[in-house]
Amino acid sequence: MTKKDNQKTNDFFPMLSKYNMDEVKIEDQGLARYINLETDNIYLGGIYSNKLFGKSKMPIVERLINNLMRTENYNGKKTKAYKVVRETFDIIDKKLKKNPMQVLVDALQNSAPKEETTRLRFGGINVPKAVDEAPQRRLDVAIRNITQGALNATYKNKKSVENCLADEIIKSSKNDVSSFAVAKKNDAERIAKSAR
Repeated sequence: MTKKDNQKTNDFFPMLSKYNMDEVKIEDQGLARYINLETDNIYLGGIYSNKLFGKSKMPIVERLINNLMRTENYNGKKTKAYKVVRETFDIIDKKLKKNPMQVLVDALQNSAPKEETTRLRFGGINVPKAVDEAPQRRLDVAIRNITQGALNATYKNKKSVENCLADEIIKSSKNDVSSFAVAKKNDAERIAKSAR
């Protein structure tokens, strides 16, 4: 990507320039290495796609945008998903009067599970075993559950996806159990606790 293309891309994504990233605090030290708060490097292409641990270098907002593109409505439509996230950040800013990036980071920290179960095979029997979850996977699961909860909330509902995503992020940041992502995290940790 040339410098000119990079400049065009950064001009296209001005939403993060109005929020101060210096005041965003990441309390979970396990996730701190994998939450990239840069605002200069949001691209329309997959420049980190074939690099080892490349997604940890991607800005967290771009990862949220990419996870929105999992369903048929946004599949391959990154500009449309970007507009949804931009509107979501504006809604969060209006509702809470807080930095939306801090709210997003809090939501990710609260909805990232610490344990999960895996299956071990002893003879002909599958036995569930609790294992600690890697920080990168914790973040992947948290982002996926937040976007999946927002997209599930839009079905048979008059609310727009922007409002549903904002509600999901706000509920997750407050560690509310009515949030889809927090509920999934609690279920995974409860199952892992019983499998110890």
